[in-house]
Amino acid sequence: MKLDLYQIDAFTDTVFGGNPACVVPLTSWLPDKLLFEIAKENAVPETAFFIINEENVYLRWFTPDVEMDLCGHATLASAFVLKEFLDYPNDEIVFKSLSGDLIVSAKKGLYTLDFPSRMPIKAELPQQIKDALNIQPIQVLKGRDYVLVYDSEADIRNINIDRQVFDQINLDPGGVIVTAKGDDCDFVSRFFTPQASILEDPVTGSAHCSLTPYWSEKLNKKEMNAKQISERGGKLKCVNKGDRVWISGRAKTYSVGSLWTS
Repeated sequence: MKLDLYQIDAFTDTVFGGNPACVVPLTSWLPDKLLFEIAKENAVPETAFFIINEENVYLRWFTPDVEMDLCGHATLASAFVLKEFLDYPNDEIVFKSLSGDLIVSAKKGLYTLDFPSRMPIKAELPQQIKDALNIQPIQVLKGRDYVLVYDSEADIRNINIDRQVFDQINLDPGGVIVTAKGDDCDFVSRFFTPQASILEDPVTGSAHCSLTPYWSEKLNKKEMNAKQISERGGKLKCVNKGDRVWISGRAKTYSVGSLWTS
């Protein structure tokens, strides 16, 4: 079986920046085992599969290891493919997903994700995570993911993870966000997932479901500019909408091709 394959860099305006996602349009769902095999072979943080059905688009996300309940950058990449390559007629795309209806609005190359808000609450840091960190946080919170707050952007840049220790904990399907106030933006972050093929996610849209309400309250701002300061780096605009968050970014095409499943 031959399938179209698009590789898109999301939350960036330059190729080789942001977070790479593969996008595979389908006409019907393939067996989960095959979807996992495709995601593993693609070897990027997420592969998105979607099926268009009238006004709705059914969307699923797979890492090389697990199916995710929510993924921001691969949702943005899917919307980009629909608009740029598949002539999707509407500027507002409704994705049906494991996290309910997700709306993406496209306007002049900017894609805005309407995602659920996940305000993190105070939590205790598991010993395995604590022991894996070379710098300890000043505050520990948890939504879907652990949110570790630090004093400065420099702390975030200088964090190293002892993977042998870190991989002793299973946070399926969550991860660990480290964050601080930014030097030239409102806040910065990085994202790490234990027991995953890819330890550090370059840009994590879903992490901003927790970062947006947290920093909105902390900074007393509804609209914020954020950066994920991984090696590739990414830029996001975040808006706190109460029980929802708006996360906006751009995307660039890296490659367009095909894959064969047999």
